Amino acid sequence: MNFWQKIKKEKNGPLMVLAPMADVTDPAFRRMIATYSRPDAIWTEFVSADGLFKGGYDALINDLRFSEIERPVIVQFFTSDPVMMEKAARLALELGFDGIDINMGCPDKSVEKQGAGAGLIKNPKLAQDIIRAAQRGAISEEKSIPVSVKTRIGYNKNELETWLPAILETKPALVTVHARTRKEMSLVPARWEHVARAVEIRNELSPDTLIFGNGDVKDIAHGRELCEQTGADGAMLGRAIFGNPWLFSDYTPTIEEKLKVMVEHTKLFEEIVGPKPPLGCGKSFAVMKKHYKAYVNGFDGAKELRMELMEAEDASQVADIVDNFLKNTPL
Repeated sequence: MNFWQKIKKEKNGPLMVLAPMADVTDPAFRRMIATYSRPDAIWTEFVSADGLFKGGYDALINDLRFSEIERPVIVQFFTSDPVMMEKAARLALELGFDGIDINMGCPDKSVEKQGAGAGLIKNPKLAQDIIRAAQRGAISEEKSIPVSVKTRIGYNKNELETWLPAILETKPALVTVHARTRKEMSLVPARWEHVARAVEIRNELSPDTLIFGNGDVKDIAHGRELCEQTGADGAMLGRAIFGNPWLFSDYTPTIEEKLKVMVEHTKLFEEIVGPKPPLGCGKSFAVMKKHYKAYVNGFDGAKELRMELMEAEDASQVADIVDNFLKNTPL
């Protein structure tokens, strides 16, 4: 019984997990989410397997840091090179990740130019080689961790009937199906009837592989409802997490609590993700500001507060701005 089957059995219901999102699910935000709510599993941002071993290793290795509170934590890699994938999987095993996920759905042009991400939908044979390479790297004499895939229903059109069987032939532990094509990006509503069909195909070809659905999941209750409708083993939530580290709990924070947690998030970002290695990952403070739009909305004075925050240059200034707002604004 692999890791995913074990937690599925323990949960005795659909699993609710956090999606990998570039410049969002960094080590700081993952720690905030793990502190204030408990997803059944947390994904990292996607990491270039090529970059780890062909250059940029010192910077990228910081992206692979995680804290024990985040467990179970899944690292996501992208590449079109099976050799690089096997090396990355072996590194993930050594670093103690709970699982490895392969990105076969990202529509970013720079990723696709490498033949990776959603580009692999066009090359099922290479996709299979990459999955098998990850599976080789994810096992040693002492231990093993499961390999999963996150993908879409097709590239320019729905190709689930041919694309998913090609993936399932390699017997991955889990396949997350984003219920849109690459061409559709996130510009149309996710069509979860395709997730239901993915479950049917899985049942025929690889019964031990779990199927998660992804796309337009509003909250935990909505995710459970979609799983019940489709038979999916779990739902992956992405954009709903913005400004809401409490997403995977039943707690509704006050405005003051949200603002104080935003400050906590900012300080943690500056400490372990920001532009000052060796502790930081070298990311610009501007990355943090996308979160302010989500944390700060829906109350009197929110627009003005956001405008001030966008001018802040560091965590200390953000803390001062919020402190001043709370002292002078009745909530």
